[in-house]
Amino acid sequence: MNYDEAMKIENVKFGDMPPQPFLLGLLSAFDNRYQAAADAYFKEITWKQFFAIICINLCKEPPTLNELSDVMGSSHQNVKQILLKLEKKGFISTVPDEKDKRKQRVFVTDKCREFLDKNDNNGMQSQYIIGCIFNGIDEKSLQITIQTIMKMERNLSEI
Repeated sequence: MNYDEAMKIENVKFGDMPPQPFLLGLLSAFDNRYQAAADAYFKEITWKQFFAIICINLCKEPPTLNELSDVMGSSHQNVKQILLKLEKKGFISTVPDEKDKRKQRVFVTDKCREFLDKNDNNGMQSQYIIGCIFNGIDEKSLQITIQTIMKMERNLSEI
């Protein structure tokens, strides 16, 4: 759907809204819908908890809370709450850093790895869902979208 098509959505009055605030609203609405769908898909954990696990696994070594907060783009306090819930469920553990005992490193547990395997983290089910979300979107459009959002992210960090 392009901007002009989206402006014609029933029950929504866009008026002469410029594309910049429209895109920000669209991203927020998509995030809310995606989070609700993902929360419904995963029975044991929420989307934000799953996202934290993804981010932990993206790190080259088990991250500290501050490192994970940076990767997730969220506050230290929010990430701490997510991690406490994951730890209570047995999905992660925290261990003091070998070099600096004041820091805690975050590790995924065997239970977490089993959950990822069971929920087809890298398999056909997740590929199917991703395929559905990106159906009809060509590679060039995707690259432009990625570049645009990355530029918005850099601009945001300068505010």
